[in-house]
Amino acid sequence: MDLTSAFRALAERIPSQLPHIKTEEATKNALILPFIQALGYDVFDPTEVTPELTADVGIKRGEKVDYAILRDGKPIVLFECKMAGSDLDQAHVSQLYRYFSVTDARFAVLTNGTSYRFFTDLESRNRMDSRPFLEVNMLDLSEGAVRELEKFHAEVFDQDRILETASELKYTRQIKRVLANEMQEPSEDFVRFFVSQVYEGRMTHAVREQFSNLTRKALREFISERISDRLKSALATEEATSSLPSLDQEAEPVSEIETTEEEWQAYYLVKAIVSKVVESRRVVLRDQKSYCSVLLDDNNRKPICRFWFNAAQKYLGSFDADKEETRHPIGELDDIYGLADQLRETALGYDARGGKGADEMTD
Repeated sequence: MDLTSAFRALAERIPSQLPHIKTEEATKNALILPFIQALGYDVFDPTEVTPELTADVGIKRGEKVDYAILRDGKPIVLFECKMAGSDLDQAHVSQLYRYFSVTDARFAVLTNGTSYRFFTDLESRNRMDSRPFLEVNMLDLSEGAVRELEKFHAEVFDQDRILETASELKYTRQIKRVLANEMQEPSEDFVRFFVSQVYEGRMTHAVREQFSNLTRKALREFISERISDRLKSALATEEATSSLPSLDQEAEPVSEIETTEEEWQAYYLVKAIVSKVVESRRVVLRDQKSYCSVLLDDNNRKPICRFWFNAAQKYLGSFDADKEETRHPIGELDDIYGLADQLRETALGYDARGGKGADEMTD
């Protein structure tokens, strides 16, 4: 069961499929059925996956669930499907609520083929919660999401095990959403808490405005510094365990090289960007006197980019398939996001070519 590979492959196909999907049926066939199949269920076997499962509710007769995954003839997961591109926040889910209350399923999924929202009944047994405990975005698939999806795989599905972690997932997700909102636009109560901890004066309107900006800035800097510290620690560990310099390069005196904070921040951005196509631990920074290299597998033959930050005008050097470097002027670090597709293509290309290049590069 290689769930990660199956879902990565499925996710990679979606962007090219979306322009051709115009109906709900096309969404089901192209996106949702492959998703269910990736979970290890035979979508062509009605004893495992049945379309349009009848779910009679009170006087409403003949209502149907789009899909139901079955085990021992009983539904375990229900799927309510919307057309690709539909806003799930605006989707009518009353049918899914009704289906949930009259079947044996403890899990229900609302999806438009790219976003999958998983619901259960944590707050009141046999009544579907109004908020999902898990949301999977196939256009930005995270390792954490794949780990949670693995629990739904046909080979290991355990209802009780999933329910044990559903509560933690749901409320942790909601807390993170609250924190994200507070970072973007701190509420008065949130600001007031910090004011009470660090300011002895009276909280006037002007003080609130001042501390609202300070709170936002402090939170972002705090998170950035924590990420920086952890990555530096990881890099220091890697360097400490590496006893020999690369065969492709003669080591330079460490004392003559100083990696600036801006270069570290640029490296973290690139690492985050390309981690969508390669494992982040493979992305390594190597500093030189005049520039910094970001390499795949710490290999000079696999350059992802270079930072030329030692002059007033800063540049990021990107590489094509022939390893020819093109320098792009950088005004601020966020400009790197504009080169994200090219950086990912470069990193992914080395694996596609087996890491072999016609020319050997030296730094």
